[in-house]
Amino acid sequence: MSATKLWDKGEQKDQYLEQKVHDFTVGNDQVLDLLLAPYDVLGSLAHIQMLQKQGLLHHSEFLKLRNELLVIYKKIESGNFSIRPEAEDIHSEIEIRLTERLGDIGKKIHTGRSRNDQVLLDIKLFSRAEVKTVTIKVKKVFNQLLELAESHKDKLIPGYTHLQVGMISSFGLWFSAYAEALVDDLRMLHAAYTMAQKNPLGSGAGYGGSMPLDRRFTTELLGFDDLNYNSVYAQMNRGKMERSIATGLASIASSISKFSMDACLYMNQNFDFISFPDALTTGSSIMPHKKNPDVFELIRAKCNKIQALPFQFNTILNNLPSGYHRDLQMIKEDYILSFAELNSCLDILSVMLDNIIVKDEILSDEKYKYLYSVEKVNQLVKDGMPFRDAYVMVGQSIENDDFEIPNNIKHTHEGSIGNLCLNSIDQMMKQVLYLFKFDQFERRIEELLKD
Repeated sequence: MSATKLWDKGEQKDQYLEQKVHDFTVGNDQVLDLLLAPYDVLGSLAHIQMLQKQGLLHHSEFLKLRNELLVIYKKIESGNFSIRPEAEDIHSEIEIRLTERLGDIGKKIHTGRSRNDQVLLDIKLFSRAEVKTVTIKVKKVFNQLLELAESHKDKLIPGYTHLQVGMISSFGLWFSAYAEALVDDLRMLHAAYTMAQKNPLGSGAGYGGSMPLDRRFTTELLGFDDLNYNSVYAQMNRGKMERSIATGLASIASSISKFSMDACLYMNQNFDFISFPDALTTGSSIMPHKKNPDVFELIRAKCNKIQALPFQFNTILNNLPSGYHRDLQMIKEDYILSFAELNSCLDILSVMLDNIIVKDEILSDEKYKYLYSVEKVNQLVKDGMPFRDAYVMVGQSIENDDFEIPNNIKHTHEGSIGNLCLNSIDQMMKQVLYLFKFDQFERRIEELLKD
């Protein structure tokens, strides 16, 4: 094994034992780090600009490093980049490439920082970009749900409590309930996102350093809202941020998992409220009539996995003291991959919503007759009868099998089947989206990459 580790001091080692440790400790980092590669370059671009400003790099050295970093960035963006097998991670790979091209100047890229604050920074930059992608996809599903709510607001369905027929609901109420749920889910995600908007660069291995760094300058260059001031806390923030964002992702996953469960029930022949084109369902190898809701079942399962992540991360973090520990690597893989998992669920859910078939005249079935019992009670109350007396009277009519469905069903209060408040829900979503201010960091990144 060649000496390509950033911490290698050139001493002789047992190659067999070294390889064993390398294989075990590196794990899947080389694969995962390809996803972090562009962010490692961005962090380095900001870092060297700060080093030059502070007199720790000559201007000519800065220009050479910057040009090479931009070349590497373009290779990453084009898919023409890989991490050599003997390199530990993306940080090693980039520093090795710079050293191969620029000699000792390449080695100066590490001045004033540790792999610890590099990893912290990469994961935060990655998280910002991925949160934006998730947010855009959530907004698309939100829009579809509101459109479906408006289109089908007059189509009535049963509302259930304890999985028993309860009261009158509607497709408008059902669809818009999940739309409003996504608003609150994004509120949770935004709260976690603010942790990703604090710059850890310059905190080193968790204890700062004697180099005259300007951490506010890199904060500005990278479009962060603020910085992690305390260098120990910057390191403690690793894992904590991932757990917090995973909680936001889990909240979104919870909503679309619940919607998927509803969809599985509503597709069932005993419900028969909705259906989908054959291309979006699957069949059985033995039962020719089957149209299975595999898509929704897999969304449900994948989202339940995502909901477990905060608990998983917490068990890893739970008894760690301050400072860096390699345990934190175990959070990295599931965290990074969780975004792709949730995005795939949101994408296929969007396809399903585009093609959902909503049934009509569902409540005309005799089995839904008693959905109107509360309506009858309320009608008697409005006519002057005390509620408890009306409740008993309607209950007796049901027992005597002489209950009659009341006429003139009218719901007017906010959030009822007759007043869905779709515009208000839409306005809430706009307010939440405004909080993210993704354009702030995007503008800074564009400036950092200008030739």
